[in-house]
This record gives sequence, structure tokens and C-alpha cells, in this order.
Amino acid sequence: MTMRKEAGYRLAVDIGGTFTDIVLETPSGFESGKVLTTPDRPEQGVIDGVCLVLDKAKVAAAQLDLVIHGTTLATNAIIERRGARTALITTQGFRDTLEFAFGHRFDQYDLELERPEPLVSRPLRFEAVERMAADGTVLLALDEQSVRKVAAQLCEEKIESVAVCFLHAYRNGAHEKRVRDILSEECPGLFVSLSHEVCPEIREYERTSTTVANAYVQPLMSTYLGKLSGALKELGVDGPLLMIMSSGSLTSVETARRLPIRLVESGPAGGAILAREVAKEIGADRTVALDMGGTTAKIIMITDYEPRHARSMEVARAYRFLAGSGLPLRIPVIEMIEIGAGGGSIAHVDELGRIAVGPESAGSVPGPACYARGGTRPTVTDCDLLLGKLDPDAFAAGSMTLDTQKARQAAEEHVGKPAGISWADAAGGVCEIVDENMANATRVHAADAGEELESRVLIATGGAGPLHAARIAEKLGIQTVVVPKAAGVGSAYGFLKAPIAYEAVYSQIMHLAKFHAASANQVFAQLRKEAEGVVRIASADRPLRERRFADMRYKGQGHELAVEIPARIYEDGDGAALAELFEAQYQKNYGRRIPNLTVEALTWTLVLSAVDERAQAAVLSEPARTQALAMRKTRVFDAEVGDFVEAQIISREASPPGAAFAGPALIVEDQTTVWVPSSFNGRMSAGGHVILERKG
Repeated sequence: MTMRKEAGYRLAVDIGGTFTDIVLETPSGFESGKVLTTPDRPEQGVIDGVCLVLDKAKVAAAQLDLVIHGTTLATNAIIERRGARTALITTQGFRDTLEFAFGHRFDQYDLELERPEPLVSRPLRFEAVERMAADGTVLLALDEQSVRKVAAQLCEEKIESVAVCFLHAYRNGAHEKRVRDILSEECPGLFVSLSHEVCPEIREYERTSTTVANAYVQPLMSTYLGKLSGALKELGVDGPLLMIMSSGSLTSVETARRLPIRLVESGPAGGAILAREVAKEIGADRTVALDMGGTTAKIIMITDYEPRHARSMEVARAYRFLAGSGLPLRIPVIEMIEIGAGGGSIAHVDELGRIAVGPESAGSVPGPACYARGGTRPTVTDCDLLLGKLDPDAFAAGSMTLDTQKARQAAEEHVGKPAGISWADAAGGVCEIVDENMANATRVHAADAGEELESRVLIATGGAGPLHAARIAEKLGIQTVVVPKAAGVGSAYGFLKAPIAYEAVYSQIMHLAKFHAASANQVFAQLRKEAEGVVRIASADRPLRERRFADMRYKGQGHELAVEIPARIYEDGDGAALAELFEAQYQKNYGRRIPNLTVEALTWTLVLSAVDERAQAAVLSEPARTQALAMRKTRVFDAEVGDFVEAQIISREASPPGAAFAGPALIVEDQTTVWVPSSFNGRMSAGGHVILERKG
């Protein structure tokens, strides 16, 4: 084939539970594609997708300047307990920290409370003789002989990866480093995660949990990234491979292989980035991002054009909406709520005769029944097909033909007959349940954040999101829905807009009334050195932007607020100004200040990002409205009407900016379909986004 010669080709890849999405950015536009994920060899699905898109665009692999990758493989490994055989080495007397957890019941009224099992069982948690004080001074020197005895046991137990987490190691990691040296001598090839590198923060349980999780997924992720890097080079890709982190920023493969725990929400982060950029483009400063793929749905609140960020999250919750029921991780992350409500989520009738959906997913193997790949149970995708929302001959750009008969048989056998209803009512009930699950999760997330929903704009991405967004908006009282261009591969598209950045942290308690500027300056100098060492791997010559934060609290409180502080050289008299920043943030959050209390800082954070100096596309003025041309008509079930209605089918590609239409309608494109109910009008924006607005 004829190859283009221009420079400026970037590729983004997102591995989901069902599909692997690929987006290619070229000097003249974008090309995208979807292939089924290959769970046993995920790198093969990536290569298949890359070849597909490069062939469509007639671009050679050698022309790629950059490949950006995000994946939920680490998250899935923790949830499904498919990680490495892992051990923990900790300070003598602290092997049960993982069992004690927070020492409380997250649901005090549940007499049959279930906690998630630790990733490392008690027989594989070992102790070393050593002790550090809270200020980092050595109270008891490391007994190296005790470490060598543990090393022998690790070899005997065929341990693949080990987490080392000593008391107060965040202040002094010397003992942990020495343990790594000994293990490299005694157990060559063993993966070792040190807590002062993975999570250099105060709070023993969270630090231990995070380090153990990093060790648990490190062999899997390191091996996978090594195979993927090799496969890309074999394909002819010369450009670097960068990884998207849970915080929404990019890092090098070397860092990702060392700290894979920072990738746990890397896929969903791309959807948040795209939603943020679309919000800026349309001038919507208060939005809700819904990213619904084949396996899960993610909901993210975006205020003043920024998604909410956090320094902690939970994975593998025993109870979907109960904080404290999962495994805590202390990592930088875009704050979101994730539920098992995707196109592949399996529907069934529970013991009370009610329709239930998820969290179990058919994934890509065997997939929904309509894929005709061996799946026999009904999924959300099967029900969307039966309700007329999907064209069986044009699914995934025509790369798959959906089997309507198999979908009907699955819905009838597993939902219709057990519930005593028709297959059509079963399909309608499944979609209504999954939409209510997502609407309820959004309500819970907004309430936890102290936010309201009705005045916000809903931005929908993912292969299944545009099919369900309007109905969810109806349930939430939201008036406007936006479906961005390339929404079906939204996370991958968002990767291309992510900054190269790294967040470094360090815990050191400091009373601001006795603020010691030299110590603070020394901490930030060290954090800058650490962050710059990572950022420069992926961005050698761009200018850098530095932001600083401090986790502060009133002395005696158990939790902190993250407060942004000036990025400059501090002086001893700056303590009062920093305390004022905290109190202003405290008053904004809680409506008051507490007089006569000392303010203290616990953890210092530096975020370093490479500045992208590429020119941003100008926002176009709103075009004059014209009537969109319908290709044909079909019958689609409208939940608000409660029956099948005649809907027009409109090609998104053939609808220019300004094209307007009224529901009911289906806006079809290669990677997804937008369902416009009878209660909505729609139009194509200047930027090519579908904007739906409630009638009246």
C-alpha cells in the first residue's frame, strides 16, 4: 500500500474488558477502530487493532512518533485474584496489619459482614527484626540474618513477588533498601516492591495495602508491558511507548513496570480527560462524565473544567457502594465511581423473581449471545439489539454481524420465562434496570461529593454510553446530553490529550505555627528531583510546570484536606499564610473555621508536568441549523413512551455541523450509536459533537 510521509502520527490504545480501542492521530485527522480483547494474550489484541487502524489510514508503523496505552489489566487482576504468588516482609510484630485494617466495621448493622480477603495470606507474611522511630532515626538495627532466613522461606514457597513494608519507612527507607539487596542475592529474579518507593506516606495500613497490591500485579504487568514493547518494535514502531496513569497523566514504561499500581484506573482516566476537553469546548463548567463500555460504567464529576482528584481509592469492594469494604490504595487518581454495568453485563432473574443486571460480564469471551461466540446468557447488548437500538449488520463498523435470534433466545430463556414475561418486556426491563443502576450510582456519587445534578451537562462516552445516556439523563432530571465525536473510543481519544506528568509525595509532620522553611524547601527539592527524573524519560526538552500541595488538618483531627500552596522558595514566616490557605479551604468545604486550633501539615505533594506547546484548535462559532437527512426508518423501544416507536436513522458522518433532528432517532457511526428518545431534540455542534436537549 502507499504510505504517507508526513510527520505527526500518534497512536492511543485502550484495553477494556470486551473491546480494545485504537485511535490514530494524523496531520489530517483521526482514524479509529475496535477489536475484541484477547484476555489470554492482551498484547495480541493490541497488535491486531494497531494493524487494522494503520491499514485503514495507509500509514506505516515506522511513521508513528508515539504510542500511548491505558489498560485495566491491573485492576482486573486484583478483582479476579489472578496476580502473582506474593509475600510480605514487615517489621516484627506487624504481620497482621492487613487483617486489622482500620479496626472498625464499615457497616455496623450487618451481622454477616464480609471483608475482602487480603492479597497475601497470613502464612506468607514474614517478619524482620528492625525498628525505625517516627522521625526516621534507627531504634533497632536491621538483623540481616533474619532477612536471609526469610529469603530461604520465600524460595521454598516459590514466591514470585514480595512487598517490603517496615514501620516508618516513609521517613527512612534504608532498611527496606538493604532487604532488597539481600533478596537479590538470595532469590535472583524475585520482584521486590518497597513501601517508601511505592507509597512514601504516613498511615501504616494504607501504605502496606498499596505496596502489597503493587507487588501482586507487578509480575503480570511487567511481563505484559515487556511483551507489548517487543511486539510493537517487531511491528516496526520506533516511537516511544507511554502509559496513562490513574491520575490522567502520562509516564514512561519503565516507571509503569516499577509502579504498576498507578495504572489501576488508567483506562477510565482517558474518558475523564476527553470529557474535560469537551466541557471546555462547549463552555459547560459543570458536567457529569459517563463512560460506559463493554464491562463497566464509570461516573466522574467535573466542576470548573476539572475532574475531582483524590489521593486514595478502593478496589475489589465487597459491597458496591460502601466505603471501607474494599482494599485501600494510596495513589493519585481521578475520583470516580465504577459499577458493573456495561454492554456485556449479564442479566438474570434473582431468587425474588426480580430482573438483575451485572456485575458479572460476558466480556469478549464468550461475549454476548448475539456475538455467536458461545455466549448463551442475555446481556445489555443483546437487549439493546432486541429493542432496535443496534443495526445487526453494521455493528463495530460492520466487522461483526449480530445474531438477533440468539439474543432473543437468551433473553426469553433466562429472563422472560423465569419472570413470566415476553422477550420484548424482558429486554426492556433489563435496559431499564441497568439505566436505573447507573442513575442511582450517579446520585450516590454526587451526594458523597456534596454536588447537585440537575444543572449539569451529561457527557457520554464508551461504546454503550451513547445508547443509554438520554434515558439516564431523564432519570436524573438533566436537560442536556453531549456525545463527543469519537465517543465510542473515547478513552483512547482522551489519552492523546493527556499531559506527561508525575506526582511525588513525602510525609513529614510540620506545625505551621513553627514552620521550618529550610525543611520544607529541602522536601520539595527532593520531590522535584524525583518527579523530574520520571518526566524527563518521556519528555526530554519540554518546559515543565510545577504545582505543590499540602495535606493539612487542625491538630487532633483524623483526616486532612489537600490544599494547593505556592510553588516557590519558602521563608520561616510563611507558616501563617499556609495556615490561612487551609482555613479558607476548610471554610469552603464545611462552612466554618475552628478558632484557636493549630494547623499542621502531614504530607507534601509536588506535581510536575511537561507543557504541551502545540497550538489548540480554535473553537468554532455555532453554525446555522439545517435539517439532518434520515437514511431510513426503524422501530425502536422508547422507555419514556413505554412502547416501540418509529425512529429515523441518521448517519453521523453525513451530518454536518448545524444539522438538527428530533427524537425518536438513531445517530449511527462506526464505533457507537446515539439513541435520541422522543423527549429530546438534537443537533451537531461546531466541533462535531451530538448535543441532545430535552424538549420544552
